[in-house]
Order: sequence, then structure tokens, then C-alpha cells
Amino acid sequence: MEKDILASLRSIEQEYEVKVLYACESGSRAWGFPSRDSDWDVRFFYVHRPEVYLSIDPVGVGKKRDVIERPIHDLLDVSGWDLTKALKLFRKSNPPLLEWLFSDIVYEEAYKTAAQMRAMSRSVFSPVSCMHHYLNMAANNYRAVQGRDEVKLKKYFYMLRPVLAAKWIAERQDIPPLSFDQLLAAMVQDPLLVETIEQLLARKKAGEELSAGQSIRVIDVFLEQEIEKLRSRAADLDRQTENATDRLNDLFRRTLKEVWGE
Repeated sequence: MEKDILASLRSIEQEYEVKVLYACESGSRAWGFPSRDSDWDVRFFYVHRPEVYLSIDPVGVGKKRDVIERPIHDLLDVSGWDLTKALKLFRKSNPPLLEWLFSDIVYEEAYKTAAQMRAMSRSVFSPVSCMHHYLNMAANNYRAVQGRDEVKLKKYFYMLRPVLAAKWIAERQDIPPLSFDQLLAAMVQDPLLVETIEQLLARKKAGEELSAGQSIRVIDVFLEQEIEKLRSRAADLDRQTENATDRLNDLFRRTLKEVWGE
């Protein structure tokens, strides 16, 4: 599959006249719990030639899109952001972008941009912003299954992981790891809950199709209680972060020079 992924990236570069700066795996494979039928969620950011940015209509306005997306084909889901979009979201401590930067599955990193962003990540990291992102994700998914006798069991991981990531932020004021195993080991101490989650996780990792099944009470109680507690804790977190605009402008200009020369 990696060969197909790299071929797709080269095709994108040629079609859109861009350079891919960084490409990685996102989603369930990066989190450590893919199923047999999981997509390959390839995410990347890219840069145009300098003259594209030197115009009265900036990238992202009108027909000058700041996103490149390919239709899903043979479980391959490839999409990316223009560097200007990526840096503006990075300035806001966007959790999906931070997850891309710290993915353990990197397909391409031909330039210095991603490494320089990682080096800056903790100075711009906003615990409040990231906690709200993860809590909203967990709460929205939980509301969709709340009170049902039967639920899609794999959905539990899309509720548990954001709750555990928010819990990590609340307790450590730091960017949470992508690994679900690491989050579970660090954030859950109740033996029965750990055992229940690990059994479900083992089934999913083994490739078993986790379709609909009875709701799992011990996990439901944990999710409900933690979402409530973490919302209260988010209100008390420090909201001040560095205004990194000048540094990110400099990074953008340095990237243009590195990729395209003078």
C-alpha cells in the first residue's frame, strides 16, 4: 500500500503543481486500532510555487482552494492542506494537525517544515482549545448512542480515545500521544474497566468485525462521568498561549526558499 500512497502523492504534485512537504497516516491506523476494513487515511500538507501566493486573492479564497482531496478508492483516502491553511490551524493548536505531526506512520518528510513545526508545537499548544475539541467529539458520539440497547461496538473507540486524550491534557497540560494503548495505560486505573476495554480492543485488533452489540454499561458510565468532569476542568485551564504569527510567517517564507529556491 505504501507504494500506492507515494504514487498518489506524486500524481497530486504533478496535477496541482505543488510539492508535498509531509505525509502521514491518520485515524484508526495511527491510533493503533485498525480493523480489516479500515481505510488508509493519508493526510499531508503541501506548498505552491511562490507566485501563487503573490496575488491579490490569497489561497483559500474563491476558486483558489487550500485543500486537495482525492475520492476514496480501494480503501485509500488521501487529502491535504495548503501550508498557509496548515500554519493558521497550527497557530490555533488544531488537534487533527497536531496528530498528523506526531503520527508514528510517516510516508514522506522531504523538507524541514514538519520538524520545525514539531519543535514549536508545545509553545503554541492550547490545552483549553484541544480539550474542547476532544470533548465535543466524544460528547457528540456519545449522544448518538446514549440510551440504546444496541450500539456499533467499534464506536466505543471513537468515544474513548477523545475522552482519554482530554484527560491526558487535563492532568499533564501536554499534547496527548496518538497511541490508544498508551492513553489507556496512563489514564485508566479501574481494573474492570481496563479489562473490558482491552478485551474489546483485542477483538478489533485481531480484525474481528465489531458490528452492533449490547451496550457496555461499565464503559458507558465511565464516558458519562468523565465528559462531565472534564468539561468542568477545562474551564479552569490556562488560556494563554504564544502568538506565533511572526514565527510562522518566517517558517512559511523559509519553506518557500527551501522548496523552490530564490
